[in-house]
Amino acid sequence: MYKLAFRHKSVAQEVVKGVRNSNERLEFLGDAVLGSVMADFLFRRYPTKDEGFLTQMRSKFVSRAHLNKLSQKMGLDKLIVVENDGNNVYRSMNGDAFEAFIGAIYLDRGYDITRKVILNRIIKYYIDIEELEAREVNYKSKLLELAQKEKTQLEFFIAQEKGKGYSKQYVIEARIDGVSLGSGQGFSIKEAEQSAAQNAYLKLTAESQ
Repeated sequence: MYKLAFRHKSVAQEVVKGVRNSNERLEFLGDAVLGSVMADFLFRRYPTKDEGFLTQMRSKFVSRAHLNKLSQKMGLDKLIVVENDGNNVYRSMNGDAFEAFIGAIYLDRGYDITRKVILNRIIKYYIDIEELEAREVNYKSKLLELAQKEKTQLEFFIAQEKGKGYSKQYVIEARIDGVSLGSGQGFSIKEAEQSAAQNAYLKLTAESQ
Protein backbone atom coordinates (compact mmCIF):
# COMPACT_ATOMS: atom_id res chain seq x y z
CA MET A 1 0.00 0.00 0.00
CA TYR A 2 2.86 2.39 0.78
CA LYS A 3 4.49 1.52 -2.54
CA LEU A 4 1.16 2.29 -4.21
CA ALA A 5 1.15 5.74 -2.57
CA PHE A 6 4.20 6.66 -4.65
CA ARG A 7 3.12 5.13 -7.95
CA HIS A 8 2.23 7.92 -10.37
CA LYS A 9 -0.57 7.42 -12.89
CA SER A 10 1.94 7.61 -15.75
CA VAL A 11 3.28 4.15 -14.83
CA ALA A 12 -0.01 2.62 -13.65
CA GLN A 13 -1.39 -0.55 -15.16
CA GLU A 14 -4.99 -1.62 -15.46
CA VAL A 15 -5.86 -4.21 -12.83
CA VAL A 16 -9.60 -4.70 -13.32
CA LYS A 17 -12.32 -3.10 -15.45
CA GLY A 18 -10.57 0.21 -16.08
CA VAL A 19 -9.22 0.56 -12.53
CA ARG A 20 -5.51 1.39 -12.61
CA ASN A 21 -3.01 0.78 -9.80
CA SER A 22 -1.88 4.38 -9.29
CA ASN A 23 -1.89 6.54 -6.17
CA GLU A 24 -4.97 8.56 -7.19
CA ARG A 25 -7.45 6.76 -4.90
CA LEU A 26 -5.09 7.07 -1.92
CA GLU A 27 -4.59 10.74 -2.81
CA PHE A 28 -8.37 11.29 -2.64
CA LEU A 29 -8.51 9.67 0.79
CA GLY A 30 -5.43 11.44 2.12
CA ASP A 31 -6.78 14.82 1.02
CA ALA A 32 -9.91 14.29 3.13
CA VAL A 33 -7.97 13.07 6.18
CA LEU A 34 -5.44 15.91 5.94
CA GLY A 35 -8.23 18.49 5.64
CA SER A 36 -9.95 17.08 8.73
CA VAL A 37 -6.80 17.02 10.85
CA MET A 38 -5.85 20.55 9.82
CA ALA A 39 -9.35 21.89 10.53
CA ASP A 40 -9.16 20.46 14.06
CA PHE A 41 -5.57 21.69 14.58
CA LEU A 42 -6.34 25.25 13.45
CA PHE A 43 -9.61 25.41 15.40
CA ARG A 44 -7.73 24.62 18.62
CA ARG A 45 -4.65 26.74 17.87
CA TYR A 46 -6.64 29.89 17.04
CA PRO A 47 -9.61 29.96 19.50
CA THR A 48 -10.52 33.59 18.72
CA LYS A 49 -10.17 33.59 14.92
CA ASP A 50 -13.22 33.53 12.66
CA GLU A 51 -14.18 30.99 10.02
CA GLY A 52 -12.71 33.05 7.20
CA PHE A 53 -9.24 33.09 8.79
CA LEU A 54 -9.35 29.36 9.56
CA THR A 55 -10.41 28.58 6.00
CA GLN A 56 -7.61 30.69 4.56
CA MET A 57 -5.01 29.05 6.80
CA ARG A 58 -6.18 25.58 5.85
CA SER A 59 -6.13 26.59 2.18
CA LYS A 60 -2.53 27.79 2.53
CA PHE A 61 -1.50 24.51 4.12
CA VAL A 62 -3.21 22.16 1.66
CA SER A 63 -2.46 24.22 -1.45
CA ARG A 64 -0.75 22.21 -4.16
CA ALA A 65 2.27 24.55 -4.15
CA HIS A 66 2.76 24.14 -0.40
CA LEU A 67 2.31 20.36 -0.44
CA ASN A 68 4.75 20.08 -3.35
CA LYS A 69 7.42 21.87 -1.29
CA LEU A 70 6.56 19.88 1.85
CA SER A 71 6.94 16.61 -0.04
CA GLN A 72 10.39 17.70 -1.20
CA LYS A 73 11.44 18.80 2.31
CA MET A 74 10.54 15.35 3.61
CA GLY A 75 12.29 13.60 0.73
CA LEU A 76 9.09 11.92 -0.45
CA ASP A 77 9.69 13.16 -4.01
CA LYS A 78 12.64 10.75 -4.26
CA LEU A 79 10.31 7.78 -3.71
CA ILE A 80 7.89 8.53 -6.55
CA VAL A 81 7.81 6.07 -9.43
CA VAL A 82 6.96 8.06 -12.55
CA GLU A 83 7.45 7.86 -16.29
CA ASN A 84 10.39 10.10 -17.12
CA ASP A 85 10.79 10.65 -20.84
CA GLY A 86 11.78 14.31 -20.58
CA ASN A 87 8.58 15.56 -22.21
CA ASN A 88 6.03 15.28 -19.42
CA VAL A 89 5.93 17.73 -16.54
CA TYR A 90 3.61 16.77 -13.68
CA ARG A 91 3.32 19.91 -11.57
CA SER A 92 1.23 18.40 -8.77
CA MET A 93 3.06 15.06 -8.60
CA ASN A 94 4.90 15.67 -5.31
CA GLY A 95 1.89 17.05 -3.45
CA ASP A 96 -0.30 14.25 -4.79
CA ALA A 97 2.15 11.68 -3.46
CA PHE A 98 2.18 13.38 -0.05
CA GLU A 99 -1.61 13.13 0.19
CA ALA A 100 -1.50 9.51 -1.00
CA PHE A 101 1.07 8.79 1.71
CA ILE A 102 -1.30 10.23 4.33
CA GLY A 103 -4.06 8.03 2.90
CA ALA A 104 -1.85 4.96 3.22
CA ILE A 105 -1.02 5.74 6.87
CA TYR A 106 -4.74 6.17 7.59
CA LEU A 107 -5.63 2.79 6.08
CA ASP A 108 -2.72 1.10 7.82
CA ARG A 109 -2.91 2.66 11.30
CA GLY A 110 -6.23 4.48 11.58
CA TYR A 111 -7.22 8.10 12.16
CA ASP A 112 -5.68 8.69 15.60
CA ILE A 113 -2.20 7.53 14.61
CA THR A 114 -2.41 9.47 11.32
CA ARG A 115 -3.36 12.59 13.24
CA LYS A 116 -0.38 12.16 15.57
CA VAL A 117 1.97 11.66 12.61
CA ILE A 118 0.70 14.86 10.94
CA LEU A 119 0.93 16.91 14.14
CA ASN A 120 4.06 15.47 15.78
CA ARG A 121 6.15 14.33 12.83
CA ILE A 122 5.20 16.67 10.02
CA ILE A 123 3.91 19.99 11.36
CA LYS A 124 6.35 20.00 14.30
CA TYR A 125 9.47 19.47 12.17
CA TYR A 126 8.62 20.71 8.70
CA ILE A 127 6.06 23.52 9.02
CA ASP A 128 6.54 27.08 10.26
CA ILE A 129 2.98 27.99 11.23
CA GLU A 130 3.87 31.63 11.94
CA GLU A 131 5.46 31.99 8.50
CA LEU A 132 2.45 30.33 6.91
CA GLU A 133 0.13 32.71 8.78
CA ALA A 134 2.11 35.75 7.60
CA ARG A 135 2.15 34.60 4.00
CA GLU A 136 -0.21 36.70 1.94
CA VAL A 137 -2.30 35.01 -0.72
CA ASN A 138 -3.82 37.46 -3.16
CA TYR A 139 -6.52 35.26 -4.64
CA LYS A 140 -7.94 38.13 -6.65
CA SER A 141 -4.66 38.49 -8.55
CA LYS A 142 -4.33 34.71 -8.95
CA LEU A 143 -7.89 34.48 -10.28
CA LEU A 144 -7.27 37.35 -12.67
CA GLU A 145 -4.13 35.64 -13.98
CA LEU A 146 -6.10 32.45 -14.49
CA ALA A 147 -8.88 34.28 -16.33
CA GLN A 148 -6.40 36.08 -18.59
CA LYS A 149 -4.62 32.82 -19.35
CA GLU A 150 -7.92 31.23 -20.40
CA LYS A 151 -8.95 34.43 -22.24
CA THR A 152 -12.09 34.80 -20.16
CA GLN A 153 -13.62 37.87 -18.50
CA LEU A 154 -13.54 38.22 -14.72
CA GLU A 155 -16.06 40.44 -12.93
CA PHE A 156 -16.99 41.05 -9.30
CA PHE A 157 -20.68 41.72 -8.67
CA ILE A 158 -22.24 43.05 -5.47
CA ALA A 159 -24.98 40.49 -4.87
CA GLN A 160 -26.18 41.78 -1.50
CA GLU A 161 -25.60 44.38 1.22
CA LYS A 162 -26.36 43.31 4.79
CA GLY A 163 -26.87 45.57 7.80
CA LYS A 164 -26.22 49.27 8.21
CA GLY A 165 -23.50 51.57 9.50
CA TYR A 166 -20.47 49.85 11.07
CA SER A 167 -22.17 46.44 10.88
CA LYS A 168 -22.73 46.66 7.13
CA GLN A 169 -21.35 43.74 5.13
CA TYR A 170 -21.11 43.05 1.41
CA VAL A 171 -21.74 39.81 -0.42
CA ILE A 172 -19.71 39.67 -3.64
CA GLU A 173 -19.88 37.16 -6.47
CA ALA A 174 -16.85 36.36 -8.64
CA ARG A 175 -18.08 35.77 -12.18
CA ILE A 176 -16.16 34.48 -15.18
CA ASP A 177 -17.90 35.05 -18.50
CA GLY A 178 -21.08 35.78 -16.55
CA VAL A 179 -21.04 32.52 -14.57
CA SER A 180 -20.81 32.83 -10.79
CA LEU A 181 -18.02 30.59 -9.48
CA GLY A 182 -17.81 31.75 -5.89
CA SER A 183 -19.13 34.27 -3.40
CA GLY A 184 -17.66 35.95 -0.37
CA GLN A 185 -18.72 38.24 2.47
CA GLY A 186 -16.86 41.02 4.27
CA PHE A 187 -17.13 44.37 5.98
CA SER A 188 -15.54 46.04 2.97
CA ILE A 189 -15.91 45.44 -0.75
CA LYS A 190 -12.19 44.64 -0.96
CA GLU A 191 -12.43 42.02 1.77
CA ALA A 192 -15.52 40.45 0.20
CA GLU A 193 -13.88 40.39 -3.24
CA GLN A 194 -10.85 38.56 -1.84
CA SER A 195 -13.10 36.00 -0.18
CA ALA A 196 -15.11 35.49 -3.38
CA ALA A 197 -11.92 35.25 -5.43
CA GLN A 198 -10.51 32.64 -3.04
CA ASN A 199 -13.61 30.45 -3.28
CA ALA A 200 -13.72 30.77 -7.08
CA TYR A 201 -9.99 30.11 -7.50
CA LEU A 202 -9.99 27.04 -5.26
CA LYS A 203 -13.02 25.68 -7.10
CA LEU A 204 -11.40 26.17 -10.51
CA THR A 205 -8.05 24.68 -9.50
CA ALA A 206 -9.76 21.69 -7.85
CA GLU A 207 -11.71 21.01 -11.04
CA SER A 208 -8.54 21.17 -13.15
CA GLN A 209 -6.65 18.60 -11.10
